[in-house]
Amino acid sequence: MTRLFSNRSRHFDMGDLPTELLARDAHAPEIQAAVSKDQYPAGPHSLNEALATYQKLFEQYLDGETAIARAPLPDDLSIRSKNLKASAYFLDATLAGVCAIEHSDFSKDAPKHTHVLIFLIEFSREPQSDQPGATWIHGSNKARTNARASEVAVVLAGYVRALGYGARGHVAGNTLLNLEALAQRAGIARSENGLLKMPFLNCGFALAAISTDLPLEIDLPIAPNASLGWPDSGAYMGKHGTRPGWAESEAELRPLHWGRYPMETLKRVPEPTTLILREEIIRNSKRADLFTRALAGDLGEKAKVQRMRFATKHPLAFAMTPLIRNMVPLQGTYERLVPAETNGALSDAQRNAESIKALAYFLGADLVGICEAEPWMFYSHEAQLGKPIEPTHKHCVVMLLDQGFETMEGASGDDWISGAQSMRGYMRGAFIAGVMGAHLRRLGYSSRSHTNAESDILHIPATLLAGLGELSRIGELVLNPFIGPRSKSVLLTTDLPLAFDQPIDFGLQSVCNMCMKCARECPCNAIPFGPKVMFNGYEIWKPDVEKCGKYRLTNMKGSACGRCMKTCPYNREDLVESSRLLELSIRVPSARRALIDYDDQIGAGMRNPVKRWWLDLEIINGVCVTPGGVNERDLDLDRTHKLAQTQKLAFFPPSLQPPMGTTASSTVPLDREAGLKAYANAEKPNQAKKRQK
Repeated sequence: MTRLFSNRSRHFDMGDLPTELLARDAHAPEIQAAVSKDQYPAGPHSLNEALATYQKLFEQYLDGETAIARAPLPDDLSIRSKNLKASAYFLDATLAGVCAIEHSDFSKDAPKHTHVLIFLIEFSREPQSDQPGATWIHGSNKARTNARASEVAVVLAGYVRALGYGARGHVAGNTLLNLEALAQRAGIARSENGLLKMPFLNCGFALAAISTDLPLEIDLPIAPNASLGWPDSGAYMGKHGTRPGWAESEAELRPLHWGRYPMETLKRVPEPTTLILREEIIRNSKRADLFTRALAGDLGEKAKVQRMRFATKHPLAFAMTPLIRNMVPLQGTYERLVPAETNGALSDAQRNAESIKALAYFLGADLVGICEAEPWMFYSHEAQLGKPIEPTHKHCVVMLLDQGFETMEGASGDDWISGAQSMRGYMRGAFIAGVMGAHLRRLGYSSRSHTNAESDILHIPATLLAGLGELSRIGELVLNPFIGPRSKSVLLTTDLPLAFDQPIDFGLQSVCNMCMKCARECPCNAIPFGPKVMFNGYEIWKPDVEKCGKYRLTNMKGSACGRCMKTCPYNREDLVESSRLLELSIRVPSARRALIDYDDQIGAGMRNPVKRWWLDLEIINGVCVTPGGVNERDLDLDRTHKLAQTQKLAFFPPSLQPPMGTTASSTVPLDREAGLKAYANAEKPNQAKKRQK
């Protein structure tokens, strides 16, 4: 069931639970209390060992160096606190609060910190004992949630240190503070019968915090006599733009391996809705990746310089890089390190597929599909040394991470939060796929995760074949009907037997054929207004990756770019009316044109100032400063004719890429003139289809 009330007018720093309705009391006592425990005992095949590896890694980055100068932050302490709480919610904390540190809170040799941002993360949903994934998941919820809390603590502490203030993360088992007492003081939980309880929800949770010398506005404790339940029917139904009280029981009606979104209702087809001529695809080296080409100097000096910082210019995105980079060595191998189980327990490919999906959803993936890892989907060579890549695994688990509707709603798509949206998805995906891979290797199956930082396989065809979306006009993006284009992907390949999903058809080719909104709103005119073409065996609305890449790399008024995602009609809020519009677009093809026009009429894709929670900052030479400008874009309904008339697109097939074996140490300038000719002479899909008959 979808949300009944819009959250459009709710400030992001308030979170999605109506805690503003709780009575507060500055003198409420802090009572000793225990935190949540696992509902089930851990069995021999539990996830705990894999989670422990990542927990250990994350804890290495709870503390670190502080920037040499302080950022130009607002003097208003409430704005600072709201920004930190919103940052925690952006990272998927459930509740966050701020309190002052008292002298007795710290153990000896503690830093001279004055305030704490403390947050809790709720336990994940678990399968029933007879449902897929139960033997892996049961007994691991506490460890899973502690790891997620540690991830958030690392990023928030790193963010504050990048602002020029001291900060340290504190997590269960590695803290200088009494987290249970501080949770009560900051008003995010209260002691009841010796147990710490959060408002409104009955699930377990994990606590974590950052301590800092950044002055902040504090919150008040929950009053001792205040009810922690839903105060009235309106709050229960979510009229404040908050999570409704029935959400937990509603979710329980779906088996965990189905996920949140009703993907099972979509039409499945044997082949994707765009033509793929597998026998004509030429595998490219990783050296052909545009950002790798930029790093090698192929796109010019400015793009080369900006390549190392374009997505992490904002301090929040910058704070995610230690985890993203240091999870790479944990991504796994194609070799079996221990013998696989021989008792037949994991021989059922369908049951395995359902279990692996349940595991992915338990860890935090938003959508999951499985496809065959066909050889043409792999890169041909490594970028650095030119070493050949041999396709090995046959099974590929594809996971999508939602970049967050509310933050996208407040942004232009190419302003200072854009890079952090991407990096959050990449970081979370690397954690999820990495833990899954480590768990499968422990069971005796080789597995390797493929992340934005290091991947041997192309994500777009895998996402398409795994049935998680259709190829859109945006071009090199597979669009899902429920979360639109605002996703990041992560893959896990393995030799564990898995049943494959089929591609889907929800009518997107018809919609994108009529809708030009992403092309109209693209800042660099890189998305085609014209029809699809054939590119290296694919039927695709092929974007000009040089235009797109250079803009994202050298965007001086923001960090990277996701404006096409921001303005797409499928980037919609989870409301009843949105669900009906989606259903109408799928079931009634004749209504699609009217629905596209309606999207512009209601101003969908405009920035919502209520949802703008981040601070515009840029890191230059290790110090946060006020940036030289901010992209303040809204819709421009008059751009289509002008841009379509002047649009010149280039593409770069394998023949225009660096030769096989070229390494990143050699510069091979991009040949735009040849790329323009290649696009102008591109084969049309109907011509390719005729050749196949």
